[in-house]
Amino acid sequence: MTRATVTLDRDFTVGPVPCRLFGSFVEHMGRCVYTGIYEPGHPTADENGYRQDVLDLTAEMGVSVVRYPGGNFVSGYEWEDGVGPAASRPRRLDGAWHTVETNAFGLHEFVGWARKADVEIMEAVNLGTRGVDAARRLVEYANHPGGTELSDLRRANGAEEPFGITLWCLGNEMDGPWQIGHKTADEYGRLALEAGKAMRLVDPSIELVVCGSSGSGMPTFGEWERIVLEHTYDVADYISLHAYYEEKDGDAASFLASAVDMDHFIESVVATADAVRAQRKATKRINLSFDEWNVWYQTAREGDDMPATIEARGEWREHPRIIEDEYNVTDAVVVGTLLNSLLRHGDRVAIANQAQLVNVIAPIRSEEGGPAWRQSIFWPFARMSAFARGQILSARTSSDRYETARFGDVDVVDTSATWDAETGRVAVFAANRGLDEAAEVSVALHGFAANRVVQAEVLTVPEGADRFASNTEGAADRVGLVPLDGAAIDGDVLTFTLPPLSWGWVLVEATAR
Repeated sequence: MTRATVTLDRDFTVGPVPCRLFGSFVEHMGRCVYTGIYEPGHPTADENGYRQDVLDLTAEMGVSVVRYPGGNFVSGYEWEDGVGPAASRPRRLDGAWHTVETNAFGLHEFVGWARKADVEIMEAVNLGTRGVDAARRLVEYANHPGGTELSDLRRANGAEEPFGITLWCLGNEMDGPWQIGHKTADEYGRLALEAGKAMRLVDPSIELVVCGSSGSGMPTFGEWERIVLEHTYDVADYISLHAYYEEKDGDAASFLASAVDMDHFIESVVATADAVRAQRKATKRINLSFDEWNVWYQTAREGDDMPATIEARGEWREHPRIIEDEYNVTDAVVVGTLLNSLLRHGDRVAIANQAQLVNVIAPIRSEEGGPAWRQSIFWPFARMSAFARGQILSARTSSDRYETARFGDVDVVDTSATWDAETGRVAVFAANRGLDEAAEVSVALHGFAANRVVQAEVLTVPEGADRFASNTEGAADRVGLVPLDGAAIDGDVLTFTLPPLSWGWVLVEATAR
């Protein structure tokens, strides 16, 4: 039996839970938009073509903010193509994903979907093939009330009231050589500064996210952040981080410890941002937008329709199947630990977007004309978005450890926790990374009078299956949450036992002492 002790104290908090921490991402890539969130003619589609089954699952997940329209796609996108009468919109080649973009779905359609889904919009502007003028014009079109050419064009296109988009990304992954319009840090920093200034002249209320590194393994990581922030510190509110994880060569131990890498990534960017702050003697603090993260099997599984080379891409198609990863129990436990990492750093990670919402490396899958269902990774997100409320508690975890090839010794048990004074609830989220042994977890609740366990659930390997079990169209509920029996309160100590390879959560009714 593995053992872990966790110490929580009502007076030791990280900060309030950021509501934007539970964000998602919709890119014009594969089947995320078309046959994902939007499918006119689907049995559940409304008069606007929005799939109600996907909307229902989005609401169940508790998504708070959605980044749109990319992603790599945005670096070649002309936003004007997606406004006006759909019948007259141009068909374009999207070089990022080698597809034909019909533009049947554009800005107005996304705003309508976001309002129906009750999510905040995080809009990205093209700083790859375009720049300052297109960015400021988009802000005017979207946010200015009326009386100008662009705002009146929006009204003529059916939106009398402004969209009121507050959150804007200044490009996407501009450090990546794969990016259309790839730039050096100096080139991007200067462009982002001027675009941000021009956008703020149109609408001073907007918040701006500048591009950080597209991964901590990039050769320019660290230096990129420093240079970009030296250029943009006065206009930036956030700097972005992107990270994807996968199990490679059967190394489950390292894969399950992926949150160790995420912790280090976050803390490194914080240190760089604060160093620039000190250098500039600035009072403003730059926070982080982890606006792409997930498990993604980039080494290409069998059946992956995303070709490895330009030469292998073949014909141009509309919304082909691209990276529709099927997630298993191991993936779900990793996602739970990544959410723990984001929550633990909620004082600086103010925004996070799991990529993507539906079909493309997504917690939700759908079939054209058919059903939508929850993947295994849906569950940790849904429970944490619902119950991580109030203040983030500083969770001091002492756990048995295990050896990994990539990260050395790592805690077997990974945790995070919150305290909601309004509802009188302490929520504890915990993962057992151990493949073979159960984990006995003891949580000391200092500063609380714990009354009872309200609810406890766990996601683990289903009976008769292995860690690769997943949900499919034909077995949509194979992997999910089940009651976590035995969670108990004794004085100010909560105890529970996690099965091998599992992610669970416990909600405790408590009052502050």
